[in-house]
Amino acid sequence: MIAQFVLRRLLGLLAVLAAISVMTFVLARVVPKDPARLIAGPRANQQAVEALRERLGLSGTLAEQYIRYVSGLLRGDLGLSFSTKRPVLQDIQTFLPATAELTIAALLISLLIGLPIGIASAAWKDSPLDYAGRFLSTLGLSLPPFWVALVGQLVGYYLLSLLPVGGRLSQGVSPPPTVTGFYVLDSALAGQWATMINALWHLVLPAFVLSFGVIAVFVRITRASMLDVLHHDYIRVARAKGLTERAVVLRHAVRNALIPVLTILGLQVGLLMSGSFLIESILQWPGLGLYAANALLAADYNATMGVTLVLATIYTVANALVDLAYGLVDPRLRTA
Repeated sequence: MIAQFVLRRLLGLLAVLAAISVMTFVLARVVPKDPARLIAGPRANQQAVEALRERLGLSGTLAEQYIRYVSGLLRGDLGLSFSTKRPVLQDIQTFLPATAELTIAALLISLLIGLPIGIASAAWKDSPLDYAGRFLSTLGLSLPPFWVALVGQLVGYYLLSLLPVGGRLSQGVSPPPTVTGFYVLDSALAGQWATMINALWHLVLPAFVLSFGVIAVFVRITRASMLDVLHHDYIRVARAKGLTERAVVLRHAVRNALIPVLTILGLQVGLLMSGSFLIESILQWPGLGLYAANALLAADYNATMGVTLVLATIYTVANALVDLAYGLVDPRLRTA
């Protein structure tokens, strides 16, 4: 059964990636900018532009270009970036760890803040704590991420001078030896505690800004799920047995209330990864989002499609892992 589920997921992953590759390829080609002309410069003659277009794989019909692109993709070749003049795969390997570190930090912040507030709001319904949690969720869902980023930058950097803006480390601080690409983890593995603290210091503002809206989602979903679970019969039986309210909530209610939270967990990973485009551009975080934003402005087809395929793969795999995690949370799903 598990093998069949994994096989179905793999086939679905291939179908999704194939569809995304077609859509991004076509959409990139309808952009009015001509990358060959941009790279060659305004003074280049048409013959030079055509020769450059041939070298970049931009000549021929759309079908011919797509076949060339897919054949390279099957060999692990995402093409050459027009803007950086490096292989797209090499660029992604360079910038992806920064975005992954930011996304994981934002997801941890969202879970560590959103879940306890949602649980407490449901356990003490209509209390001041509940009203505060509901206000926070409404605020997080209402404020645009770019506005939160600008306000965080204004308060944390300009007014209080507490948090840095831009980069993963301060000037003069050398990166730790590369193991995972995550500066915080690599610094800890190397025993460079000052570098780890500096990396954490730079991570605070972008991670909090990126997690702000997701915290609101977790608060709202957790609260609604907890309120539904607390009205089930087995909760009444647990209370009738004389268990404390803390034991009822933590041992019986929370585990069952986490199933809807798991459902949206995979979606939030994709939301955080895509949200990093805007946050990284505003806060100058040197990750995949900033790289993709610059590629879009430069009409860099190969870089844009490469980033899109990587993010789609991460999003699909995250959702598959969430489906597998259902059985760990609810034995009824594991039996089914």
